[in-house]
Amino acid sequence: MTHGSGDALRPLAGAADGRGTPAWGVQYTLSLPDEGAARAAAAELSGAGHRLTVVRVHDHFRFDPSSFWYGRPSMDPGLEGWWQVFSLAVYGGHERLALEPFLRSERIRVARVARAHGGFQQGYSEGHATTLERVFVRDGLVHERAGADVALPSPLPEDPAPPPAGPPWKNRETGEPATLVRAAVAVAERMYGSAEGAPDAVGWLLDEEFAFGEPYETADEFLGELADAVAHQGTCSVATAEAVPFLMELVRDDGVAPGCRLILLGDLLRLAASGPATAVSLADRVTALGGAPQESAAEHLTRRAIGSDLPGLLSRWDTESDAVRFALTALAALCDAPDQRVLSGLTVLPAPPGSSRADVVSLMAALLGDDREGLAPALDRLSSWLPAVVEQGAGPNVDLRNLGLAVLPDLVLADLAHVSDQAGRSC
Repeated sequence: MTHGSGDALRPLAGAADGRGTPAWGVQYTLSLPDEGAARAAAAELSGAGHRLTVVRVHDHFRFDPSSFWYGRPSMDPGLEGWWQVFSLAVYGGHERLALEPFLRSERIRVARVARAHGGFQQGYSEGHATTLERVFVRDGLVHERAGADVALPSPLPEDPAPPPAGPPWKNRETGEPATLVRAAVAVAERMYGSAEGAPDAVGWLLDEEFAFGEPYETADEFLGELADAVAHQGTCSVATAEAVPFLMELVRDDGVAPGCRLILLGDLLRLAASGPATAVSLADRVTALGGAPQESAAEHLTRRAIGSDLPGLLSRWDTESDAVRFALTALAALCDAPDQRVLSGLTVLPAPPGSSRADVVSLMAALLGDDREGLAPALDRLSSWLPAVVEQGAGPNVDLRNLGLAVLPDLVLADLAHVSDQAGRSC
């Protein structure tokens, strides 16, 4: 399993150091344009202390008569003729959480190795070292350093402390889930009349069986199910774009509690940022293959649908809470809609100088104003305390505007989670 999110494999029991801490392993996957580049990158990783390194032609199982995949079409035809490096590195002596700042720098370093040889880092997987070593496929093994661990600095690096948060947001209650469900069904009936006339992602709300289903325990549970129906696992499709008007109307509905409206706005933020986020994550790959970053049709249609309906949300600006205005400002930035109410409202959002919120507002201001000169320092300030921005923007192929748009939803949602005690439960 390879990925870029850092989700760990479920580990089995692993070898431990003298203090009883199982050694941690990371398997990195690199894609290179030819065998020579792959072997050069593999040698560099082995020289850095990686324990096992193999070099194989891309989709090598398709050429193995004993494999289930023999003769089948490639799952990634764009890499036809390319080569891959799979390299296992072991990091011992520390708990996984303590290793994170160093592992982040390792991911950046490995990506740099791939770029230096004309390729890109395709992903990585994690788990206890003994588990990963046991399942490591050794076909094409070119380097083996039995028992080797990557040298760790002492002390290990630590993440920087973030600046103080802004003032807590208020009025964030989500209300009763049954009330929210009734509001959602009413909006769907008002817009579509029946399940047959509704988009696929919304029709289930109007299906007769839905009315007799088990009640939801929380509003969050229902909204999570709705979000997955609109964009399964967060991936935009044509059905996502078709469902956007329903989400926008639900945000405007007076029967939806303030906290639920913010959850819905958060979903819209992630959908609007899906194109830039993909462009950032694939920047090295696109460059290595000689292409240019481009939104998929579904991502473009989704963002355009949100932007088309955004004036309806902004028309209520004067009566909205500060928290909703904060979210709407980010949505306007993501949809490239510098409405004058939003631009004026930036200056009065509760974002004290020196707070993390002030840094987020500076980013939104630079994006709304298409201020290239202001964008770089805004991202630099965020990078000084937010390691995720450092990692996502580490490569030279990442466009700064795409980076700003990609990181904005998480920044806004993390800030909105800062709620005063009297404000009710957060979303």
